[in-house]
Amino acid sequence: MTNGLERLQKVIAQSGVTSRRKAEKLIADGKVKVNNKTVTELGTKVSPNDTIEVNGVRLEKEEPVYYMFYKPRGVISSIRDDKGRKVVTDFLGEVPERIYPIGRLDYDTSGILLLTNDGEFANLLMHPRYGIDKVYVAKIKGIPDKRELNRLRSGIRSDNDLLKIVKYKILETDRQKNTMIIEMTLHEGKNRHIRRMMETLGYPVSKLKREKYGLLTLNKMQPGDYRRLTPHEVKKMRLLASK
Repeated sequence: MTNGLERLQKVIAQSGVTSRRKAEKLIADGKVKVNNKTVTELGTKVSPNDTIEVNGVRLEKEEPVYYMFYKPRGVISSIRDDKGRKVVTDFLGEVPERIYPIGRLDYDTSGILLLTNDGEFANLLMHPRYGIDKVYVAKIKGIPDKRELNRLRSGIRSDNDLLKIVKYKILETDRQKNTMIIEMTLHEGKNRHIRRMMETLGYPVSKLKREKYGLLTLNKMQPGDYRRLTPHEVKKMRLLASK
């Protein structure tokens, strides 16, 4: 930053409207105005006093905020649902900023979900090339052997997707109940990623929880709890993504 000036696409991303990459396209397409003048140059810098409009809507100048939420099962990872089901923001009613989830957890999956109004930060954490560890614990029906489990790392085809994990660790095997509990680490999480992999192998998941996201853990939190990330945690998460 120089004399309070920042690149226009960064300001748009930090407002939570969209990612920086999409903000650049909006600028190039002539969808952005600064002080009522259309701007198409990506190098344009703006000050906190400038008025910015994206697709005719004035940008709200909110301070970026970052929250961690322990999502319970049976909650939609969205800010609204047309079927009237519970959504994550129903649990964060006291948060004044307009925040949204970074990625998602399936309806029946519990655990860490991050929320923010900082589009650039969200894009940084979601992109698989940045390789942030997301650690899940799954309880499955059946007991796969080592050869089958190793297929999780090499990749499993499901509906034209190649689904894979980074590593796994067997936490518990119950031969009497014919169940296994496995810890799995992902960098990229596609829709129903772990459930689809295990179903393809023939070992359906009965319970799934995301217990770790980068350096963040649930640490004494209960389902439905949330807290604001500290500046140190935000900085460390940015550093993890930039390695």
